[in-house]
Amino acid sequence: MSSELRANWVALQTIVIREVRRFMRIWPQTLLPPAITMVLYFVIFGNLIGQRIGEMGGFSYMEYIVPGLIMMSVITNSYGNVVSSFFGSKFHRSVEELMVAPLSPHTILLGYVIGGVLRGLAVAVIVTLLSLFFTRLQVHHLGVIVLVVLLTATIFSLGGFINAVFARNFDDISIIPTFVLTPLTYLGGVFYSINLLPPFWQKLSLVNPILHMVNAFRYGILGVSDIRIGVAIAFMLLATALLYLYCLRLLVSGRGMRQ
Repeated sequence: MSSELRANWVALQTIVIREVRRFMRIWPQTLLPPAITMVLYFVIFGNLIGQRIGEMGGFSYMEYIVPGLIMMSVITNSYGNVVSSFFGSKFHRSVEELMVAPLSPHTILLGYVIGGVLRGLAVAVIVTLLSLFFTRLQVHHLGVIVLVVLLTATIFSLGGFINAVFARNFDDISIIPTFVLTPLTYLGGVFYSINLLPPFWQKLSLVNPILHMVNAFRYGILGVSDIRIGVAIAFMLLATALLYLYCLRLLVSGRGMRQ
C-alpha cells in the first residue's frame, strides 16, 4: 500500500470514527428522540387509528406502516447527521484544515457520508426492535431490504452534505427538512397505499422519490408494493451516482467552504 493510499485510509477511518463518536456521545439528542417519536406513531396510528382502518394491502394497518416508519427514521437521521456535522465543521472553520490537507476529496466525502449512513442504520435498528413490541415483522426479500436501506441512507446523507455546503447559518440547515423532506415523507406512502387515491393523484405521487424508497423497502419486508421494484432500485442507484458526483464537484471547487 502506497503512503498516499495509507494516509487516505487512515483519514477515512478517523472521520468515520469521529462521526460515530459524535452521535453516540449525544445519544439523548440523536438516538432517543426518533425512538420516542416512532413509539408514538406506533401507538397513535398503528393501534388507535389502525383498529378503525382494518387491513391495507392484505396486512393489518400496523404491519403496513412499520416499513414506512423505519424508512422515515433512516431518511431524517442520515440527512440530519451530515448536514449538522459538516455545517458545524464549516462554522468552526475546521473544514478548512481538511481542504488543505493532502487528502483525496473522495476520502472527505465518504467519511461524512458513511457517518450519516451509520446513524441512519443505528436508528433503523432501534425502530425495528421497538416495532416488534407492537407487531410481527417478516422478511420477504433480505437482499432488497439491505440494498434499499443503504441506498436511501446514502442518498439523504449526500443531500445533507449539499444542504450544509450552501447553508450560511443554522437556520438554513432546517429549511429543507421542514419544507421539503417532511411533506415528501408524509406524501410518500408511509401511511397509505396510493391505490386509494384517484388516478390523477396516483400518477402525481409517482414523482415523489420517497414513495419509491418506501415501497421498495415495504416490498422487501411484506412482499407488496405500489410501484415496480426494478424501477425504484434503478432510480436510487442513478440518484446516488449523480448526487455523489455533484457533492464531489462542490468539494473540489471549495464552494461555501473557503473563506
